Amino acid sequence: MNKNKGVIFDLDGVIVDTAKFHFLAWQKLANDLGFDITEAQNEQLKGVSRVSSLEKILEWGNMKLSQDQFMEQMAMKNDNYLTYICSMTKKDILPGVGTIIDYLSENRIPFALGSASKNARAILEKTDLIQRFNAVVDGNDVSKAKPNPEVFLIAAEKINIPSENCIVFEDSVAGVQAANMAKMTSIGIGQKSNLHEAHYVFKDFTEIDKDFILKLLNN
Repeated sequence: MNKNKGVIFDLDGVIVDTAKFHFLAWQKLANDLGFDITEAQNEQLKGVSRVSSLEKILEWGNMKLSQDQFMEQMAMKNDNYLTYICSMTKKDILPGVGTIIDYLSENRIPFALGSASKNARAILEKTDLIQRFNAVVDGNDVSKAKPNPEVFLIAAEKINIPSENCIVFEDSVAGVQAANMAKMTSIGIGQKSNLHEAHYVFKDFTEIDKDFILKLLNN
């Protein structure tokens, strides 16, 4: 096994499914402003920063806000989202994730979190995963959103692994593009039709066996 390999996980939709909480919080924001957003529209917000997400939503609702109102709405959305995630426990870890994390730990393969979420650390604490990661890079540590590869490049640096030796698990198009731009091996978690730019795509972690991980680590 090549010990000079590292793994980077996105958070939302990969380790836990917080997408449903984001959707509820964004939908509440839109409803409060007098319009609605659909689940299909919410798909376009995956992996996108909070600022860009609100800009898209306002565009869909054909609305304009002052800078102060914009900041106020962003804060309210985050407060609503935090209320939802406060109830999370390790039961919210998606199926199969724990097996892969255990396998990496047992084989001393370093792994990091690379997420746009500014609440990533809080979620990892709620799900008892914070101690398992060798490094955590979240929205507080980066200035450029995916598809810019900044978050993954910082994560690779923190685990001291060359970026081309890193394997990234991602559920968003922007995240897959960021991993590819960083010359990392991208593994899409979700639908092949959306994530066709990834090197490999699996519906979820239950489809990934240890032999596949071993093959990746030996490449």
